Amino acid sequence: MVPVSYWVILAMGVSPDIAIRIAFGTSLLVILPTAISGTMAHSKKRAVRWKTASIWGSCALVGALLGALLAARLPGRVLEAGFGGLVLAVALWMGLGVVPRVAKETGQPRGDPGLAAACGFPVGMVTGLTGLGGGVLNVPLLVLVLNFPMHTAVGTSVAAIILASLGGIVGYIVTGLGTPDLPPHSIGYINLAIGLSLVATSIPLAQLGARAAHALPAKQLRYILVAFMVYAGLRMIGAF
Repeated sequence: MVPVSYWVILAMGVSPDIAIRIAFGTSLLVILPTAISGTMAHSKKRAVRWKTASIWGSCALVGALLGALLAARLPGRVLEAGFGGLVLAVALWMGLGVVPRVAKETGQPRGDPGLAAACGFPVGMVTGLTGLGGGVLNVPLLVLVLNFPMHTAVGTSVAAIILASLGGIVGYIVTGLGTPDLPPHSIGYINLAIGLSLVATSIPLAQLGARAAHALPAKQLRYILVAFMVYAGLRMIGAF
């Protein structure tokens, strides 16, 4: 979502430094209703641990707000390369098979609130700095640290992303207010026209994605996620 938004905004004649921030902020605007929709679908499958999602998400909200404030002060090229590099790093981590060796589909999830808070805040910072909902980090951490089965980790992650995206949205609105040369229909670093267009297609896709996640074996689901992450990461760092 971030790469597509970024390229669309660049095509509108917006400078790269401003375009990347609008892409991040607008991405979080789209993620919010998508996460709500996805959470409803995962909840019907009993795949959301609400206590963990609430603690994780609350700490991520604060982290995302601070991350958005920091992103407003960093050069655009740093943000772009950082986004692509992060996605590639997580793809490598998951692609090497770390998660399947540690996690057990039959294991009992640990609901330690301290661990949830300790993981949620830095993931929220990354959300604010990259415009990512945090799922690429939430899911591996929920599996590795709290021993969640893959499908429960996905559902709980989506629920936590609701709060994380809210923090990032507020941060990008506040830091972008008064910025010159913003494209039409922008509120701070969030573009409503692009956001609403993406929301219209992403909500039904989130429902479809939730059904697909529960229909696929955990190993196959992981490989699909890794392939998508590698593609997005390489495009953002300019590999092709």
